[in-house]
Amino acid sequence: MNREEIQNILPHRDAMLLLDDVEKKDNEAIGHYHVRGDEFFLQGHFPGHPIVPGVILCEILAQTACVLMTDALKEGTLPVYAGLNNVRFRAPVRPNDRIETRCRIKRTKHPFYFAEGSVSVGETLCASAEFSFALTGV
Repeated sequence: MNREEIQNILPHRDAMLLLDDVEKKDNEAIGHYHVRGDEFFLQGHFPGHPIVPGVILCEILAQTACVLMTDALKEGTLPVYAGLNNVRFRAPVRPNDRIETRCRIKRTKHPFYFAEGSVSVGETLCASAEFSFALTGV
């Protein structure tokens, strides 16, 4: 699914849509994002040595996982973070890196969804986390 198709699922736009493409395979979503280097979150983080902030990596994971919730994301419903657990940052992500995310929903208890995911660049694991969402009305 390309950015236009992703926008049919996610409410994120412009600088906050952090997926270039994503595909569902069985119970897993696999997403990609190319770090161009001109993103707002790299300005000042860190001058001369830009690194994608960990919170942005977590956001990319969340956006990837939401693709698995398309049936639950109806008109007027918004997925919001409810929690982050066991977050680990293992390697930096820099401009020109192509991020690959892998996420799966572990369980649901409406309106909560519990997921886990990882961020990699090539063969290097950069981050991993367990996280949860709540579906809220807009």
